[in-house]
Amino acid sequence: MGKYENLAQEIVRQVGGKDNVISLTHCITRLRFKLKDEGMAHDDVLKNMDGVVTVMKSGGQYQVVIGNHVPDVYADVLPILGLEERNAETEDAPSGNLFNRFIDIISGIFQPILGIMAACGMVKGLNALFVAMGLYSDTCGGYLILNAIGDGLFNFLPLFLGYTAAKKFNLKPMIGLVVGAIMCYPSIQGSTLSAGGEALYTLFAGTMFESAVYTDFFGIPLIAMDYTGTVIPVIFVVYFASKCEKFFKKFIPDLVKFFFVPMLTLLVAIPVGLLVIGPVASFASTIIAETVMTVRNFSPLLAGAIVGLTWQILVIFGLHWGFIPVYINNIMTNGYDNVMMPFFACTFATSAVVLAIFFKTKNKQIKEMALPNFISGIFGVTEPAIYGILLPLKKPFVISCIAGGIGGGFYGAFNFRKFMMGGMGIFEFPAMIEPDGSMGNLIVAVTGVILTMIIAFVATMILYKEKGQENIEIPQSSEENNESNDAHGGVKKSVQQGADADSVAAVGNKNESQQKLTKRIQIASPMNGKVLKLEELHDDAFASGALGKGAAVLPENGEVYAPADGVISTLFPTLHAIGMETDEGVELLIHIGLDTVQLEGRGFEAAVSQGDRVKKGQLLVKFDKTAIEAEGFLTETPVIVVNTDDYLEVIESAEGQVNTGGNLITIVK
Repeated sequence: MGKYENLAQEIVRQVGGKDNVISLTHCITRLRFKLKDEGMAHDDVLKNMDGVVTVMKSGGQYQVVIGNHVPDVYADVLPILGLEERNAETEDAPSGNLFNRFIDIISGIFQPILGIMAACGMVKGLNALFVAMGLYSDTCGGYLILNAIGDGLFNFLPLFLGYTAAKKFNLKPMIGLVVGAIMCYPSIQGSTLSAGGEALYTLFAGTMFESAVYTDFFGIPLIAMDYTGTVIPVIFVVYFASKCEKFFKKFIPDLVKFFFVPMLTLLVAIPVGLLVIGPVASFASTIIAETVMTVRNFSPLLAGAIVGLTWQILVIFGLHWGFIPVYINNIMTNGYDNVMMPFFACTFATSAVVLAIFFKTKNKQIKEMALPNFISGIFGVTEPAIYGILLPLKKPFVISCIAGGIGGGFYGAFNFRKFMMGGMGIFEFPAMIEPDGSMGNLIVAVTGVILTMIIAFVATMILYKEKGQENIEIPQSSEENNESNDAHGGVKKSVQQGADADSVAAVGNKNESQQKLTKRIQIASPMNGKVLKLEELHDDAFASGALGKGAAVLPENGEVYAPADGVISTLFPTLHAIGMETDEGVELLIHIGLDTVQLEGRGFEAAVSQGDRVKKGQLLVKFDKTAIEAEGFLTETPVIVVNTDDYLEVIESAEGQVNTGGNLITIVK
């Protein structure tokens, strides 16, 4: 049951019921219904309903204004109407640089399974710990069942990612699940194919891409690969399948779409995935492994640093599998591996960064995730921490890569080795004791872990700043030093410039609580133009102040700049609305024009992405003011303090004309 299910049911009832709804979308503050008969909707009932701000009718839409949590209400209304959610983030390609777009995709795919991933990693690590402590053996039934709990998700990861990637790419989730299941099907795994006998022939013989072929697909060679536990192949196959489904929907008659579209989608996407996408991923891994081997022959320190620096990136793309054959071959032929092992530092760099975040963060959700992810990382399972915390926060991910690179360089310089396969995380230490029993290599291992963790932890504590965590500075103007107001009683206190220290201290102690009320936060204008009071706007929801207090600007040109330092918390897909949380914790909404969501992004161009940290005065969005007005839309731009209730007062502090960067709103805290 959704959090707003009762509200959603009542809204549907009051707009005339399910049968009266033609379609539903939402913008950043309101549900936008298209109704068959607006006369069937009960305006007064909706306006007085708890959870509804007001009702508006504009542009052929019946708008139920909800506020900042409208996406949650929208999600609960959809199943009542029997509609499928339109994944705006995938249909309207995310803006920004490729790295930010990649993070958005990866985070969205992994977010639904992060909790269970961390849980499975902890069970797997604890099971290995208990065996190492001698509590039970690795052959007993208890170990086998616990190991199944720990390994189940990771072994069949393509199934889970197939489902979540399908939702991200707007493919039917069940098709994504089937894609994942096919990629885990035992008969097509490389280990199964190679066990069937002699290879039919070898492709690319004599090159780094040499591949044995044990079977083919109607004459097309199938290069053997193991997809269980992999990440990137299934994501790319599902993405390709989403394009196939969209293509076939255009041509298949409605009468047979139900089964013909998924059938044709699978018949095209799976062969392409197994014959092309999987092998390409394998070849990319091979290139990376060969490159590291070449660099190692030149400088072990540099090669170790490269492995340590890039390992987590390789894990994200699934390219780290290219090192596995090198690792196994080295142990079998040389009795040890010293090529792959510099990655060992990354496990503990990740864990240390997550631990530092645990101590620094004030975000309850991140704090709850951090500790189990730290434990999971110590046990050698870092994926939950990478996908759930480091990647979305960006800077901690960079810190962990750099710390891993330093640790990897240390390991490369000291010829760090592992002498037998097995173990993960701290349980790999026994495999690092030299065959003659000497402890020199183990000392290098432990030293590298300590060095890496200290660097990662300290760097995170110093460099990572959570949005909204910085202290609010008390203004030091002479006017504010000489006079501050009690927001409730209007009581004034004066401190004369020539007063003695004891007098000033006495006044300060007496009014300590009042001083906290007189902190002022300045919000700049995001654009050049004429200042408007909210009540002047041609939109009742904004004019009434129901969505929060603030001010508005009638822009002179088509550029919107950051009104303060902070983070872009929301960038609506149509780019007409920007949500921002400043470093002082102020939640702002900049709504470019009125009803401009109906333009569906036409005339707007983003210069930032959701999640980006921005500086005051940084360009956020460009818009074609002339074109927007030519289509009949007003460009009045409200700047709303969404969390108005958190403050004593929100004051319009400008009149007439205002320039970008000029003070528009003063907030009293």
